[in-house]
Amino acid sequence: MIAFVRGPVAAIGVDSAVIEVGGVGLQVFCHPGTLAGLRPGQEARVATSMVVREDSLTLYGFSDDDEKNLFELLQTASGVGPKLAQAALAVLSPDQLRQAVASEDLAMLVKVPGIGKKGAQRIVLELKDKIGAPSKTVTGRPLQATEAWREQVHAGLVGLGWSARDAEDAVTAVSPLAADSPNPSVPDLLRAALRVLSKA
Repeated sequence: MIAFVRGPVAAIGVDSAVIEVGGVGLQVFCHPGTLAGLRPGQEARVATSMVVREDSLTLYGFSDDDEKNLFELLQTASGVGPKLAQAALAVLSPDQLRQAVASEDLAMLVKVPGIGKKGAQRIVLELKDKIGAPSKTVTGRPLQATEAWREQVHAGLVGLGWSARDAEDAVTAVSPLAADSPNPSVPDLLRAALRVLSKA
């Protein structure tokens, strides 16, 4: 299996990046928080998990090994595939996810698109003894350009299935949070925008 890839970022799309490794461009599917830390032309190291299907080999990428390990652990729960596991990590940080499972906070888990109450109950039941306690060490990646977060959060929401109009409304709703920080964290703002949309 491919544990990580390192190389210059050749391209960044809505839900994936192409990283050049030894002259080969590898497409790595990432959630918006991971994509926010990548810059075209700059070298990056992305922790990866390979999902093997009969008709495909798919690489999923993460900003660190902690996210990757949680991605793989989530898929051991009944009904959780790679896309749902990645959506969970897009909405919740690793520590938020651990806290939600440890405290049986179903309301937090159902904020993830695709996870209903029964699914949240299964995740808690099957992972509570495996997921561990929050580490308090995971932080969001700050953006260099203050206003660049808007485009990335918008693209992330669209990539998760929301309409462009809903995404724009959510970006506007979380703008005050970004104004409070000189270096807004795209993962944090994306999670806030998803919370706004889940209440709509």
